[in-house]
Amino acid sequence: MKALLLSEYKKLDVVDFDEPEIGDHDLLVSVKACGICGSDIHGYDGSTGRRQPPLIMGHEAAGVVAKVGKSVTGFREGDRVTFDSTVSCGNCFYCRRGAINLCDNRMVLGVSCDEYRRHGAFAEYVAVPQHICYHLPASIPYNHAAMIEAVSVAVHAAGRAPVTLGDTAVVVGSGMIGLLAIQAIRLAGCSQVIAVDLDSNRLEVAKRLGADVGIVASEGNVEEQVRQLTNGRGADVVLEVVGATPTINTAIQCARKGGSIVLVGNLAPKVELPLQAVVTRELSVYGSCASSGEYPACIDLMSRDAIRVEDLITATASLEESVDWFARLYSGEPGAMKVIIDPTR
Repeated sequence: MKALLLSEYKKLDVVDFDEPEIGDHDLLVSVKACGICGSDIHGYDGSTGRRQPPLIMGHEAAGVVAKVGKSVTGFREGDRVTFDSTVSCGNCFYCRRGAINLCDNRMVLGVSCDEYRRHGAFAEYVAVPQHICYHLPASIPYNHAAMIEAVSVAVHAAGRAPVTLGDTAVVVGSGMIGLLAIQAIRLAGCSQVIAVDLDSNRLEVAKRLGADVGIVASEGNVEEQVRQLTNGRGADVVLEVVGATPTINTAIQCARKGGSIVLVGNLAPKVELPLQAVVTRELSVYGSCASSGEYPACIDLMSRDAIRVEDLITATASLEESVDWFARLYSGEPGAMKVIIDPTR
């Protein structure tokens, strides 16, 4: 098969690669679309240590079942499918509690680290266990289906927030996950959603996708503007979708006393936290990691256009074209959001 191989850091090659072998409980999926994730870009230069070459990256994908293992039930050749990025074991303490994102033995497609190497979906075929696969309705095109993984991260984060109908939410960061979180937290019951970002163009997209107000973080006092919109109190719920000290501080400042903050962004391994503000204002802080069984809900929401992804797709590229797109995204291509790789092109 053809595959996009990270041969060494910052070097991608389209190569001939062995078609994956499948086990008794696996599906061989003919990949029709796979999104380039921000984590792929960060791994491209070796900075995360989780894309150690040689590796086929890619974990946000959808396609058609090409082969099934002899013990597979519920899937057959020709089925349209998508799949979770996390390969959970199903047997550990956390999996048995339904917290598959916290699996003790979790692996992620398209990741290579000190513990394991698992080739991903920037290729014509990928092998995945049936227990992480989901049927894909014909109403969702493959390029949209490649966004389900990102949607699931946002939906999981919204589910971590203790929302009461009519609450106000602030979403700090209007990148890919932030724009999806705006839609998810609205669906969770917030009647007012405020988006915060440095990029005014992204805030315009945020408003098209459901934010009531967009605040440019570099223009004026964000906390004061949020208070003006919330009768002087601050937001009931804040989702931080960047993962850096300045944005986490902004999130804490925007929350009302007794409010909740969901930390979704994971950019920096360590940040400074204003401890006294959290303690004396009795704020609740929740971490949110990946997703945990939200795929069926996400497929349903997307099939009904309750969550929209079309505006977030910048381009669709072949395996060969994706080499250039990686370089462009790594250099910070202005206005770029999600690039979808179609290995069949």
